Amino acid sequence: MASTSLDLSRVRSIHLMGVGGAGMSGLALLYKALGFQVTGCDMGNSCYTTKVREAGVPVYLGHDPHHLDDHKADILAYSSAIPSDNPELVTARERGIPVVQRAELLSLLFNSRCGVGVAGTHGKTTTTSMISLIAERAGLEPTVAIGGELCDIGCNAKLGNGNVMVAELDESDGSFQFFQPSVAVVTNVDWDHVNYYPSRQSVVDAFVSFLANVPSDGFEVLCGDDPGVRALLGRLEGQNCQNRVTYGLEKGNDFYPTNLEQYPGGGMSYTLNRFGRQVGRVRLTVSGTHNLLNSLAALAAGSRLGISFDLMVSALNEFHGVKRRLQQKGNAGDDILVYDDYGHHPNELKATLTALGQMFPKRRLVVVFQPHRYTRTAALYEQFAQVLSQADQVILLPIYAADEQQIPGVSSSLIQDKIHERHPGLCHLVRDKVDAEACVMSVLQPGDLLLTAGAGDVCVIGDLILQNLKAPCSATA
Repeated sequence: MASTSLDLSRVRSIHLMGVGGAGMSGLALLYKALGFQVTGCDMGNSCYTTKVREAGVPVYLGHDPHHLDDHKADILAYSSAIPSDNPELVTARERGIPVVQRAELLSLLFNSRCGVGVAGTHGKTTTTSMISLIAERAGLEPTVAIGGELCDIGCNAKLGNGNVMVAELDESDGSFQFFQPSVAVVTNVDWDHVNYYPSRQSVVDAFVSFLANVPSDGFEVLCGDDPGVRALLGRLEGQNCQNRVTYGLEKGNDFYPTNLEQYPGGGMSYTLNRFGRQVGRVRLTVSGTHNLLNSLAALAAGSRLGISFDLMVSALNEFHGVKRRLQQKGNAGDDILVYDDYGHHPNELKATLTALGQMFPKRRLVVVFQPHRYTRTAALYEQFAQVLSQADQVILLPIYAADEQQIPGVSSSLIQDKIHERHPGLCHLVRDKVDAEACVMSVLQPGDLLLTAGAGDVCVIGDLILQNLKAPCSATA
């Protein structure tokens, strides 16, 4: 899967299915900027369809084979959320129109440049964003493709004039194996997307295949603290390690921090150590151990690109985060702070709760969580319950199905029941977002910290609370 036979020289018109998602909308923006005729469709509107339309890309609501007629598509690209029996896909194949995955089309741009590819089960959006900002501030004019909206650039994709491309590479369907990165970053290797990966070992296998695509003169940046990465390193023994570095909190890594200082209310600083020598002080405006690790990965990748330490530190100090990644939405009055996070895996949720605890150790924490996918909930509900039990109050929404069919016996009540076994009264199960809003209003106290978390549309709860308490909604990250 490491290469593609697509020939863009014969392509004028590209149709994108699922253009309302972060990844596919970014692809639309890039190919539109390259001068291609681009159209898209999705089942509903989103902030991404708005941005795509503003860039001059027609977006249809719904899926219909007639979309292929209206603009005579030469290629149809689809997101992993589109089922294989979708009428548009079926019609395109019947007509001989090339049908490709989103990643395959993105890899054509990436592999023709000095590609910095960030992979990993968690943290890749923020790490990609940090590297992108560093490269931007260094004057490399990078092309960027991120699975979220970078607050400091204001978009999730950007066509640059330089030879460097920084991209978030999605492992969820194995399609990251289309990419041949000059610099490959692996933030962690964890078992997620259980609908595609039947076991932890299958995830490790996929990352082994991904790193096999790094050219002999390429560079690998791996998180040495992560158990999954350590399993991956065990599989890579005997391979050329001259161009491989590790990063992490432990001193056995090539890049590690010392003299860490956490700032109440947000932010931290540390001394970077590279190959056992102190390099200098790093100051971050974002919080949490996970963001510390993300910054170490960014520093290691930036060093490979030849960017000076002082310039990288300056860029990281400017970094204000990514939307829906530990994003402060506003102050709801009575000193109630509202945060939102995309975390939809137990380890992601744990990192977010830990970071908030470090930032605000004396505040009560109220969490509104929306489980994402039936398969993930069925596999990990006990871990979700354990992590959510750290909160003072938990409000559980129904499962956000994405593209999955309901699994009998699998619902948010699996998580609630496990929490209730040890902490009766801690967790409230609600029917919908209206019910959730009322429940939040009934439990909030002055000085509380409210977190909405999940990969679905749970973020609107925070906005509703801000509106209800008549406080201005800020965009501060």
